[in-house]
Amino acid sequence: MRTRFLLLWLLTATLSFTSFSQTIQKQQSMKNSNTKIVLFITGAYVSSTCWDQWIAYFESKGYTCIAPAWPYKNAPASVLRNHQPNADIASIRLTQLVDYYADIINKMPEKPIVIGHSMGGLITQLLMQRNLVACGAAIHSVPTKGVNTFKWSALKAGWRGLGYFTSTRKAYLMSFKTWQYAFTNGMSLKDQREAYDKYVVPESKLVCRDWMTKVAKVDYNKPHAPLLFISGSTDNIVPASFNYDNYKKYKDHNSVTDYKEFPGRNHFVLGQRTWKEDADYILDWVGKHTNSYVTEKGVLEIIE
Repeated sequence: MRTRFLLLWLLTATLSFTSFSQTIQKQQSMKNSNTKIVLFITGAYVSSTCWDQWIAYFESKGYTCIAPAWPYKNAPASVLRNHQPNADIASIRLTQLVDYYADIINKMPEKPIVIGHSMGGLITQLLMQRNLVACGAAIHSVPTKGVNTFKWSALKAGWRGLGYFTSTRKAYLMSFKTWQYAFTNGMSLKDQREAYDKYVVPESKLVCRDWMTKVAKVDYNKPHAPLLFISGSTDNIVPASFNYDNYKKYKDHNSVTDYKEFPGRNHFVLGQRTWKEDADYILDWVGKHTNSYVTEKGVLEIIE
């Protein structure tokens, strides 16, 4: 009897020590993955160079940053416009983009902080579903499937980009007039023109439709890394109500999901004169949450 009891005690102690050791190793690993890598993801209609000043600013704060161009868009905006219509750009799909950025992340030494604007915000959410993100910020994000908020300004600003009744084998190039309403409303004519010439690129009509399909579906009950939604009060193409409704869809109470609306921000938020205020808010939020992780059991752990 004593021998049997001793063997049972030894087995229990061994299992307890193994579990404790694994927990310590896991916490040490999580400590070591307090990432300083930032992946910026641009949205539709604009060049990835819209992140240039954000990259410089984040790097001045000690982060390592990249903003890879979408496939077929690794050229100056003016060059891409001169090659319109572009069949390669016209072929881009949302699934392809998510896989493209997932492949970039998988080659990194650790999970990055991911910050996406517009369609890039949607991609950020989809990458988070794949457990590839340490924490994420979705700036004026295109909503996930199931967010059915309707607003006239969004339809007016975005319907041409969907390209219904036109060939999907030809990319769509946003006109300056549409740019003024959809992106740069409230800005001076000079600033609108300069921004258009510097950033606007042809876009896939198919990728602009994909956000309404099952490709953009998210499991709102699934535990996820910390996620911040940023919206703007004067955004026409992605109104603040879209972002708020998207934010409210997330249901896991053990995961961090935050929302912030800034007054006076249009869809060109990355290039408005107030961009640094938005960047500082995100930096502060990231600093608070890069040590937050969702465990395999779905419980949020804060590693000090």
